[in-house]
Parts: sequence; C-alpha cells; structure tokens
Amino acid sequence: MSNLPFGFGPPDPDKPGDNGPEGQQSGADAFNQLGQMLSQLGQMLSQAGSSSGPVNYDLAKQIALQKLSGSGGGTIGFASSGDADSAVRDAGHLAELWLDAATILPAGANVTAAWSPRDWVQKTLPTWQRLCDPVAQQVSGAWVEALPAEAKQAAGPLLSMVGQMGGMAFGSQLGNALAQLASEVLTSTEVGLPLGPEGTSALLPGNIEKFTEGLELPSSEVLVFLAAREAAHQRLFSHVPWLRQRLLATVEEFAHGIKVDTSALEQLAGQVDPSNPASIEEALSSGLLEPQTTPEQQAALNRLETLLALVEGWVDVVVADAVGDRLPGADALRETLRRRRATGGPAEQTFATLVGLELRPRRMRAASALWKLVGDRHGVDKRDGLWSHPDLMPSAEDLDDPMEFAERLGKPGDLDDPMAELERTEPEEKPANPKEGDEPGD
Repeated sequence: MSNLPFGFGPPDPDKPGDNGPEGQQSGADAFNQLGQMLSQLGQMLSQAGSSSGPVNYDLAKQIALQKLSGSGGGTIGFASSGDADSAVRDAGHLAELWLDAATILPAGANVTAAWSPRDWVQKTLPTWQRLCDPVAQQVSGAWVEALPAEAKQAAGPLLSMVGQMGGMAFGSQLGNALAQLASEVLTSTEVGLPLGPEGTSALLPGNIEKFTEGLELPSSEVLVFLAAREAAHQRLFSHVPWLRQRLLATVEEFAHGIKVDTSALEQLAGQVDPSNPASIEEALSSGLLEPQTTPEQQAALNRLETLLALVEGWVDVVVADAVGDRLPGADALRETLRRRRATGGPAEQTFATLVGLELRPRRMRAASALWKLVGDRHGVDKRDGLWSHPDLMPSAEDLDDPMEFAERLGKPGDLDDPMAELERTEPEEKPANPKEGDEPGD
C-alpha cells in the first residue's frame, strides 16, 4: 500500500522507545502510564458524546460540516440554488436521452440533484461507515490484544476508554478527509463507488465550476458531459444487481485483511497528552500501528482494480458514443477526466488514507479499448449483456489481450445468450452429487 489507513505512518527511529534495549519500556511502566492516561482522559471522553462503533461518526460529520461551512450551497456560477438545481436537472435529462441510444441498460436514476459539498458529506456518510469500520475495528482490536495480560485484568472497564479514544481519533481524521474530498468531487460516483443513495444522480455545481476554470470550454458543455458520466454509472449500479455489492464487499475484504505490528504499542502512554486531544491523532500517525499488506489483501486489491477499470472503461466508451459530435469539446474533456482518474489527486490520496487503498482504475484505458472493440465487433447488445453475470465479465488477463477476448466472443454459439450459456455450462462444471440411495456411476 502506498498510502496508509487512518494516520498510519512509518515508525520514527529517532524517537525514544524504538524497540531498542535502551528505549524499550517495561510492561509494568507502560501499564502505569496507560492507567494514568486513561484516568485523565475520563473528563474529556465524557464530553465527546457516545459512539457505538470503532469510529465516532458524529464527530466526523461535525468536523466535516464545520470545515465546509463556508462552501455555500453549490450555487457558484448561478444566481440561486434554484438555478443550479434547474441546470443540473436539464443536463441530466439531456444526458439520459443521449445515453438511451448508446446502451441497452435503461436509466437508473429516479432523481437528478444538485448537491453542495455539505450535502455530499451527509448523503454519503452511511457508505463511508461501511467502508471505514473494518479498518478502524482492526486497529482498535489491536490495541487491546497487545496489552499485557495483567494490564487487561487490572484495567477492566477502563479499556472502553481506549475504544472511545480511538473512535475520537478516527472520527477526527475521517471528518477532515471527507471535507477535503467533498470540496473536490464532481459527482456522487467519481471515486468509482456508489457512495450516494440508490437511484440518485448527483452533481456538485460549485466544484464543477472550479474544475471548469482553465479548461477553455463552456461550463454548460462540462455540466452535460459530467451528467452523462454520472447517469451512465447509475445505469450500471441500478441494473447490474451484483455490481454494487461486489465493489463494496471487495473494499471491505481488503480492509478486514489489515494486519498491524503492535510491537511498539507500549509507546502509546508516553506519546499521548490527555489534556491535548490532538496528541491522540499525532500518536496514531507516529507509526505505532504499522499495517502490513497480506497476500489476501493483494488479491482483493487486484480484483478491485480490475472491476473498477471495467466500470470506468465502460462508462468512458458509452458516454463517448452517446455524446458523439454533439459537444465540440467532448474529446478534450474525455482525456482530461481520464487523466484525472488515472493519476489521482488530493481526493484520491485522501481516500487511500481513509481505507488504506487507492481507488485508481490503473487499467482504465485497456478496459476502454476492450469495451470499444467488443461493441464494434459484436454490437451493443452483446457488449452490455456481459454485465448480466459476474462470471461473464472480462478478467485481468483479458485486459492484456482484448483481441483474444473479442474473438472468443465471436465463436459460434458462444454467449449468443449469456444467461443461457451459463445455465448450459453450470451442470458440466459442477461435480454431480449422488442422491441418497444412488450408486456412484449411475
């Protein structure tokens, strides 16, 4: 992982207690300091509000909204919020009409909305909770597991304060990160995941206006192009039943696989000043709990990157077909967005800090080339029919050789009806389970 989740950082070899003989604390000393820290934290924690999980999401939301309090209602470039809403709805309606001729998947959004950055935080927070909880849970559990047995027994109920402390630290970091993301994202699906409510296409006009500066393109063209990308994402997420769950579950699987090195946990008591809540987050960023990538995580990451590339590549091709020559600046805008997604930026880095991985479709161009080749050779129906089941989707190996994949689709009888083909091959692939009373070989 090039970015480390929830403030993880490399250990500082110059800090005392760096596992060396001279700096290493004894278990008793660490426990005594930890006890003092926990007792002094009581008053601060009692004022922090309750948190039922490993992250204090109330605190995260409060911090994010406070940081965004000056961002307005997403009406930059418009006389009023009503004008922004109307422009977004009109752009969405036009985009849906164009998309109807470019894909067999019907419209997936019931609502097209203009969001402010504050709206984005509030509407996407439930999904962030699902994504961030596994990471925070792993870290919080490591704190307790690494304590000496006598410390666990003596601390008793005070251990809950450790959980609250972690929840506050994670909530603070999450709030700051969400505020940064909210100030940059252009649509609800820009990071490649269905973060918002189902059936809602959302654009952030204020952020789009800032993004448009320097592009030398009419803002109306940019708005329609982004509306088409958002609507295309929503068609996939709404009408490919397995896709939403598969994306989110793969992120969760990656997070659950995080392992931490707790050999330096005894430094915690010496690094935290209970009278200074900021020192909690500083302690977490000192390399105290350093994550280690496991083979299972790497496998999940590879699957996620391939699926993200296939989603982004499909959207890229379908939107290009839908827009056609209708927008003079479409090609330049398409390339700008490709580079934005491929190279990432502060928003991408922020997400990597939150969940521990980069949502970067590194092979988007290869996926785009594959989808275009399949569509040109076999038509839109067969291209989009591949989304009907995950087993029909191109693999990472297919991205290496899209021509072979396209030729395989062209073999007589192969995937003429994708679901019928699956039903035909499944009995052949499954070993027969003899029924009770049957003899093997019957």
